[in-house]
Amino acid sequence: MSNFNIYNLFCSNRILLKAFFAVTIGLMLLNCSTSYVDKVERSGGYEFRPGFPEVRVVTAGIIDEYTDSTSISITAEIVYASLVFKKEDDAYSTQILVEIQILDQLDPLNIIQTISYPITIVESDAQLISSQEEYLINRKVPIVPGDYLINFSITDTNTDKATVRTSEVFIPNPNDRVSHITNIQVFSKDERYENNFNPITTYDISNEADSIRFSFQVTNNKPEAPLTINTRLLKFRSDTTIARPMNWPNYTVSHVAYRGIHYSDFEVINSSRRIITQDGSVTIEFVFPNLPRGNYRFEIKSDTEGVEELFRARDFSVKSLNYPSLKTPKELAAPLFYLMNPKDYEKLMSIADDVQLKREIDRFWLKNIKNSKKAQNVIELYYERVEEANKQFANYKEGWKTDMGMIYILFGPPWYINSSLDRLSWSYSYNFNDIEENFYFRAPVMKNKEYPFYNYQLVRSPQYHQVQYQQIQFWLTGVILKDNL
Repeated sequence: MSNFNIYNLFCSNRILLKAFFAVTIGLMLLNCSTSYVDKVERSGGYEFRPGFPEVRVVTAGIIDEYTDSTSISITAEIVYASLVFKKEDDAYSTQILVEIQILDQLDPLNIIQTISYPITIVESDAQLISSQEEYLINRKVPIVPGDYLINFSITDTNTDKATVRTSEVFIPNPNDRVSHITNIQVFSKDERYENNFNPITTYDISNEADSIRFSFQVTNNKPEAPLTINTRLLKFRSDTTIARPMNWPNYTVSHVAYRGIHYSDFEVINSSRRIITQDGSVTIEFVFPNLPRGNYRFEIKSDTEGVEELFRARDFSVKSLNYPSLKTPKELAAPLFYLMNPKDYEKLMSIADDVQLKREIDRFWLKNIKNSKKAQNVIELYYERVEEANKQFANYKEGWKTDMGMIYILFGPPWYINSSLDRLSWSYSYNFNDIEENFYFRAPVMKNKEYPFYNYQLVRSPQYHQVQYQQIQFWLTGVILKDNL
């Protein structure tokens, strides 16, 4: 926060200023250890770019408990709709080129290993290849213990466009006389479809997961000195609200949306202790069923007297049922918040029956647009932007609920973006001074190791009332289809 903002805050409300500094100090105490912050894993985001392969990757160091051999486990998900398929007879096919580069983390110029191979994907379902479902790649690469950087690249050979994702891996030496904790692997299971646990490749976990499993390994080669491992599952206080209208007042520092997520304010959902006495590598797993939506941390600490404490943590967020996609009537109804008046929206969201809710959603669109073909095109555009907002602006809450998500959905991708420190501006005009075509965002907290999210919030103004109203009318009349306004 700038000195100017702090001064204004002090002048306007000393009590709020004290509360702000109390939270800041609490966060500093909580995160005073750099080693703790460095060992909090969050996996990658979506990093959506139109026209490029959409890839999500997670890696982990693995020790074979029987042979002590070590390897890197690589799991990648590639969204079908992000690839270009060609129809051949009754099937659709595409070829991708997979490249895996393993680098020494201490010396990234030192390339340890490079793997490259093609994959041909053949599917007969036309709906599948245009869906948000993922094609799964699993690869295990034998390698000696160490700290590594993994560059995972996917190239669509039909377009020659490539996406590269990077992650870090730590593999402890199983014969080392120093105890270690490996990377935490996260898996989810949905019993409606199968009983297998599938790897989680992002910070976000859809609420369809009946159970979430955490798996990690502990090396303990000192049987004369038992190792006590403590685990906790924490749920952080965080904002889950939908973005306010553009003309409403800006958030105050006391509002949970101002910071977004409070790492110093949490509830302990579960805690446990395990004493490891056996020699060698031990795999430990925890399964948590039916976690409600929210932001969590699964953390591991050791009780070690006279030596450095071991620590690992994995942050994650449980979001909506099919996140980042929208499939159920409830998911499709929720983003209509930006187009409906509050009373109608509240009435819509109170409908419990899915069939009736879907019927009311269709009635809403047709009542306004009246032309079924035009309505279908508007609906497709609207939900396309909602899903893209989920992928581009997701943080501690769904991307469509953020201020940037709201502007993106209503107005589309900005023509120009300007940024400086904690400020950001989106322009939809060549005239950068036109308030009706330019929107400004500020970040109350900058992204860093302790606060890993971009949380840009719209600088609201009463002048935006007419701007937002007019844009809503473009949607409700179908005019939005003209030049994709």
